[in-house]
Amino acid sequence: MNELTCILLVSQSPRRRELLKLIGVRFEVLSADIDESRLKDESPESYVNRLARDKALAGLHLAGNAKPALGADTIVLLDGEILGKPESRSHARAMLHNMSGRDHRVLSAVALARDPANVEQLLNTTRVTFSVIPTAWIEMYSELDEPMDKAGAYAIQGLAGQWVSHIEGSYSGVMGLPLFETAELLRSAGVPLIGAGSGAPGS
Repeated sequence: MNELTCILLVSQSPRRRELLKLIGVRFEVLSADIDESRLKDESPESYVNRLARDKALAGLHLAGNAKPALGADTIVLLDGEILGKPESRSHARAMLHNMSGRDHRVLSAVALARDPANVEQLLNTTRVTFSVIPTAWIEMYSELDEPMDKAGAYAIQGLAGQWVSHIEGSYSGVMGLPLFETAELLRSAGVPLIGAGSGAPGS
């Protein structure tokens, strides 16, 4: 493992890699398979926190406890229902129609495992408001690749951002990694944060 690496990012998300680079953290990427099934009677908050924690611990184990491991998970909530990644294009269309002209919540959890007995985590909740999205636009968008691997069938940093009329909370959290909470955990662990514009490389 690269000695310059500060942490392990347990995620294959390119968005999380981009966000982590913004705060100048040196990291390596790991992929860890965990069971993402929701437990019976598990609240959305407990669910997203548990997945972030499980990812961090799985990454830590795979790397032989060599470096702190960062795990994250993000879910979209509409009327208390979790909206995951769309299973089909028709499913994506249905989700976007349901969110059009309404508020929904995005829960984004981040966990940092320094060792199996030392895991710290934080949860960000952001309220997002969509204006009324034209049906023709939803039809066009749902035929693209962009919504198909996103919780809630949209990417706020992509084409769908033009319909977001209001956001209360963390833009980066909606993207998948709340930077304030992430930086808080990393600073608490003594991980150096260089900051945006430093040109510090990430992996």
